[in-house]
Amino acid sequence: MSDTAELEPIGKREKTKAANRAAILVAARRVFAQLGYEAATVRDIIRGTELASGTFYNYFRSKEEVFEALADDSARRFRPILRLARAHARGFEDYLHSAFIAYFRFIAEENEDEGRPIDERRPHVRSDTPEMITVYQEVRQSLEDAIAHGDAPDVDADYLAHACIGIAQELGPAMLRRSPPDIDNAAAFATGLILKGLEGAPRKK
Repeated sequence: MSDTAELEPIGKREKTKAANRAAILVAARRVFAQLGYEAATVRDIIRGTELASGTFYNYFRSKEEVFEALADDSARRFRPILRLARAHARGFEDYLHSAFIAYFRFIAEENEDEGRPIDERRPHVRSDTPEMITVYQEVRQSLEDAIAHGDAPDVDADYLAHACIGIAQELGPAMLRRSPPDIDNAAAFATGLILKGLEGAPRKK
């Protein structure tokens, strides 16, 4: 048997696994949008696919795990957008504003087809998944560069990165509850909060 023949079944299995997982995530996003996270069940998600219930549990143990996977997928897709904002920024303030604009626009586009208010009872999303960590590292590196070049105050970059991410995550749902989502004002508010708040932040020793 040739090497190619041996590899083909493995490649086909991997494609099938990837397709099944993607089908579950697509169905879950639709179900969470239609029913809300709290009301949705694993059975609802399975009904939205052509998969057997046993197949679902080959990939996820619960709807919480599915929601976490959706959040991680969003982080993966947002990371290059964030990197682009950093590359085009003209200084620290412009970076902050551009990054907040990018994030709020991203989540607005993600939620524009939901057709229901943001669900307040969605679970807390872990911040220690690989994709979430990579987004944090991207933000922190941008802030460290700004501090090193004298564009930003010499504060703790780790705390500042977490503060920026936390503000974005908290303002995002509030922005989505407005019709239409107020992206520009949300970004201006977040940017002003970080810049003015830094005046009272202790400098590194």
